[in-house]
Amino acid sequence: MTTNITDLTSIRDEIVDEIPDALSVSRVTFEGPRLIIYTETPRKFAERGDIIGHLASTFRKRITIRPTAESRLSPDDARSRILDIVPDDAGITNIEFYPDTGEVLLEAEKPGMAIGRRASTLQEITEDVGWTPEVLRTPPIESSTVANVRSFLTQERAERQELLEDIGKRIYRTPSQDTEWVRVTTLGCCREVGRASFILSTPETRVLIDCGDKPGAEGEVPYLQVPEANPIADLDAVVLTHAHLDHSALLPLLFKYGYDGPIYTTAPTRDLMGLLQLDYLDVAVKEGRVAPYESEMVREALKHTITLDYGDVTDIAPDIKLTLHNAGHILGSAVAHFHIGDGLYNVVFSGDIHYRDTRLFNGASNDFPRVETLFMESTYGQDGDYQTDQEDSERRLYELISETHDKGGKVVVPSFAVGRSQEMMLVLEEGMREGTIPTMPIYLDGMIREATAIHTAYPEFLRDGLKQRILHEDDNPFLADQFQQVDGGEEMREDIASGEPCIILSTSGMVTGGPIMSWLELLAPDPKNTLVFVGYQADGTLGRQIQSGQREITLDKGRGGADRVELRFDVESVSGFSGHSDRNGLENFVRSMNPRPEEILCVHGDERATDQLSSALYRKLNLRTVAPRNLETFRLV
Repeated sequence: MTTNITDLTSIRDEIVDEIPDALSVSRVTFEGPRLIIYTETPRKFAERGDIIGHLASTFRKRITIRPTAESRLSPDDARSRILDIVPDDAGITNIEFYPDTGEVLLEAEKPGMAIGRRASTLQEITEDVGWTPEVLRTPPIESSTVANVRSFLTQERAERQELLEDIGKRIYRTPSQDTEWVRVTTLGCCREVGRASFILSTPETRVLIDCGDKPGAEGEVPYLQVPEANPIADLDAVVLTHAHLDHSALLPLLFKYGYDGPIYTTAPTRDLMGLLQLDYLDVAVKEGRVAPYESEMVREALKHTITLDYGDVTDIAPDIKLTLHNAGHILGSAVAHFHIGDGLYNVVFSGDIHYRDTRLFNGASNDFPRVETLFMESTYGQDGDYQTDQEDSERRLYELISETHDKGGKVVVPSFAVGRSQEMMLVLEEGMREGTIPTMPIYLDGMIREATAIHTAYPEFLRDGLKQRILHEDDNPFLADQFQQVDGGEEMREDIASGEPCIILSTSGMVTGGPIMSWLELLAPDPKNTLVFVGYQADGTLGRQIQSGQREITLDKGRGGADRVELRFDVESVSGFSGHSDRNGLENFVRSMNPRPEEILCVHGDERATDQLSSALYRKLNLRTVAPRNLETFRLV
């Protein structure tokens, strides 16, 4: 890797030439993709709000203004002034000062009021106290994950600042080679679902996209040992499309192998990633398996994460810009657009997408400045993979719940903690609120409550109407009285199983472990009960076996013990709630893309799904298509 670094002294001189004489610049540095300008006149910068936009446009970089120590009030004086400036209705719950950077973090129940119209309150804070304010939302539902992530990043702030400066130097180094070609190597998720991973390469740069496990297939991990991925320590960047374990589970392993660079993703994905990875380790221990990495590596991954908002165009290497777009799949999920070279080539990785709006999210974005090649998920890409219309799906779910309730039974729904559970919560809350189904307890087992709390911390990533309800109408459906956390362990589960009719949402979504195994044992013997699948069941999982008709299963009890369980309850599947687009949605995503790609590689689906989707897109849209295998390298230009 070249060590030639853009001359910061020259950049400082150019900035000084661009700004009025009344504004000072004491130092400039890079922190990750941001250009940081330290000034002794932060108040004057705040008064001239147009200056930052002008500098960002001139230097084509994201810019942050920070005050020097001499230019700001003491934390005690600044705190009292901030509380005078910010309206009481904003609900400030915490104020943290960071003297090393001159930033002040405000946590507020209503961050919009703390920010002010067109950031007027933030500007007033800077003008009055000199500190640079940042505002975060206080989750309406207490989240240990959000609190722990924020606390950890606070503790690591000084080390993280040093890390970001090093990353910035790498991003803005002088390229040692011209970008004459672009290649992608498939390290996983080709002709299979799971272990998503790709290497995007140029003569100058190597970027890893996703690094997940394979559900129901212990030991099948991405092919990180191949030459295209090594040395892992010299990767320029990692991009994570979303937090599901088949995309994120093995990211901490990179740090075990010496990687010390950035992970780019959205803020909610960062938090969910930490939650799911720690649970991944916990499940491995409970099942007697050797975990692939220690929990310390999860914290290392969090420390190296750089969060981006949808639509931010961000330099991640000397010859690559990244933009994340809404994927509509789960909270914070992203379609990743890579602009390579000086207009040389554009590649899009869809991640997992849901093209139409759902109750929870706006549909996936497919409008890009340019795109030549698309790597497209194909989970439901087979001929005949058509999901029921969402209204029909909800109607069928309501019927099953009412029928089971009338029999005196219980409905158990295996559900992914992130995404499907929150979608189910919205459907059930509305059904009970409107009297479509009887009001009864809805028990949340596993990580569902914690994942829901993270959703409430980031309502700006939710569907427009839901965001409006939460932010402006003070109507948060996730706080409905019916939702109750299962926090009493096996004894509480037994009480629920022997009690009145209810609904249980339980992890894991593919019945590969977790509390759903207890619910199978407790509820399966009673034919009055109903098991309802609402999400994808991958090949090789117990969920797929049950869905396919198996009515006697073995439940692993640990320490070599196992029980045979006869499934006497009803087993139903209701499509239409998946976080993935069906065959029509996948075709429509491509058909309406602006611009339409020249070539599509169909990945993240079993062999039939990738082959059939690839063939259909070729026939119907006259596009070059490929259904690649793992360990293939494609030269794109």
